[in-house]
This record gives sequence, C-alpha cells and structure tokens, in this order.
Amino acid sequence: MSYLVGSGLTRFGRHPGRNTLDLMSEAADLALADAGLARGDIDGLLCGYATTQPHLMLATVFAEHYGLHPRYAHAMQLGGATGFGLVMLAHALVGAGMARRMLVVGGENRLTGQSRDSSVQVLAQVGHPVYEVPLGATIPAYYGLLASRYLHDFGSTEADLAELAVLMRQHAVQHEGAQFRSPIRVEDVLASRPIASPLKLLDCCAIADGGCAVIVSAEPVGPYPLRVAAATQHHNAQHVSALASLTDCGAGACAARALAAAGRHLADVEAAAIYDSFTITLTMLLEEIGLAPRGRAGVLAREGYFSATGAMPLNLHGGLMSYGHCGVAGAMAHLAEMHLQMTGRAGARQAPRAGVALLHGDGGVVSSHVSLVLESA
Repeated sequence: MSYLVGSGLTRFGRHPGRNTLDLMSEAADLALADAGLARGDIDGLLCGYATTQPHLMLATVFAEHYGLHPRYAHAMQLGGATGFGLVMLAHALVGAGMARRMLVVGGENRLTGQSRDSSVQVLAQVGHPVYEVPLGATIPAYYGLLASRYLHDFGSTEADLAELAVLMRQHAVQHEGAQFRSPIRVEDVLASRPIASPLKLLDCCAIADGGCAVIVSAEPVGPYPLRVAAATQHHNAQHVSALASLTDCGAGACAARALAAAGRHLADVEAAAIYDSFTITLTMLLEEIGLAPRGRAGVLAREGYFSATGAMPLNLHGGLMSYGHCGVAGAMAHLAEMHLQMTGRAGARQAPRAGVALLHGDGGVVSSHVSLVLESA
C-alpha cells in the first residue's frame, strides 16, 4: 500500500537560462509544499533521464544539487512510460519498507537547452539500430507508419485523429501553465504542416522546458493523499518493425492487469490520463484499453465523451499535445493533473467525478507500457 501525497508541476514552455536541475528543483519544491513536507522528510529519490543532461548518475547528482541524503536513489529509462514506471517503483519500495517518503521527479530544458537537430538525433535512436535507424526514420515517422496502417484497417480519417488534438487544446485553454492555449479546429489541424504522413504538425506533441514531481508515501500524510491501488507493466516488441499487431501492443493487457490488481473493472473508472505523444498514440491506447470502441476515439472526442463533464474525462490539463512535452515530466504532468482532479482542486477544469482513475504511459513506439490505478483516500 502506498499513497500519492503531493504533486508539483511547473509551467511548460520556454524557461531560458534554466537547466534540468533547476526545473527539477522547482517541481520538487512545489510537491513538498503541496504535501506539507520538508526536504528532511524525504528518504528516497527516484528520477528519470534527461537528454540535455545525460549523466550516468542523475539521481545522485540531483540529490547533491537539491540537498537530499536518501537511503535509496535510482534513475530509470522507459521513454514516455518512465514517469509512471517511477511511481510504480516507489509504490513497491515503500511497500517493502525500503523508504517511507519518496520524491519522484523529472524535468528537462528540452526546448531551450537542445538544438532541434540534436533532439531529432537523440530521439531517433529509439529505432532498431540495423533495420530502422540507418534508413533515417524518426519517432514521428514511426508513428506515421502506425497511423497509415490504422486508418487503412479501421476506416477512420485524418479528421478523426484531429479531433483528439482539438480536444487537448480545449482542455489546455483552461490551464495557465500550458504551453499552447489558443483554440484550434479540426480544419487547423488538417491544414498544419505535414510532419510524417498522415500526421501533421498539430497531430504531434510539443517540445517544452518544464518539470514535475510527486511524493509517494507509506502513510496518507498531508491534506491531499490518494491511494495507489495498483501499478503494472507490460513490454512487447521494442521496435516498430517487430510490432506484430496494431490492436495488441500491450496497453490493453497492462491496464487490465492493473484494474484486476486493484479489484476494479473498467466500468469503475471515472477519469483517465492516457499518454498522447501523437493523436495516433492516444487513439490506439484509448481503443486497446477499452475506453473507446475500435475506430471511434475521434468520434467520441467530437461528441464530448472525453470532456470534463463527459462520461470519461481525459487529460484535462491538455496533455502532451498542448500542455507540452519535456521528456519524463511530460507524462508526469498527467499524474499531477489527476492529483488535482481527485482532490477537487482543478478549478475551471474540475470534473464532477474522479474517485477512481486509470493512468497509462507508453514508452518508445507503443512498446513499453505502465498502468496505474489511483483511488481517493
């Protein structure tokens, strides 16, 4: 048993002059204040990776920088699933008595601290070193391949994908920390610059600077605890050239195991936070998990199903596509938003019901999956 007792999320966008450790520190300060804790209360530290500061021992580097002396420190690399993977590890560690209060933190100055060419080169290495990388593909290209096949198999349209980008922007408009807050329409998405056919610019997440942190505790301390009811992982093929199925990439199995471990069913879920690096990512994950029928995610988005007042509130801060994406902290922002939603502190974005939440992160090219089930404490 563990509890998420505090969260801190910086504004995403440009933070010139601030490095990875600065952004991680700001997020950690916010999370400690949210939980009513001090640095001396923390005895465990988990962090992800940073492409702008690729130190082999980032966890202990940050501990020194931030003034922590943890009994346990660890860094992890699971791509976009890293943030949720860190929470899963914290959940297991406090349950095993290895630490009592663990700070989980991610952050990166990916927008101002790295050139576009460098970012493309680093992220392209997710591809197979023999069969993919030498051909010059990038992450958008891999997801473009998935999108092309998906549209062919399920009869959906590029406009259906665009509905999810429009939805994320609608939600980001309500959040003052979001990188992009100007409303967009389906026509705007379809008219935006081609990136990797059929994906356009507005089908893709936005690179940002920012940080996010949460605190996982063995006890429900502070004013805003949530129960971490279950956490699971699932790993299929790492590379897109080895992906056997568009309908079974591992997300459904992972989420089903998490719900079963929590003693819950999909019908019990009142709010969801699902990784959305591209519109096709969000579409595929929603449908495989069972939050939308095959080929219908975009239609449901258009009909208001995933709005704050809809049947399944989804990524109410605007997600990676509009709140922004700064590496590990990008997905962790989903977690911070869910913490606010489940403790009734989301203001104009607040969903009427959010007592049981399902969160799902995806790393690589739908290859590494982590699901979390949170419950109001």
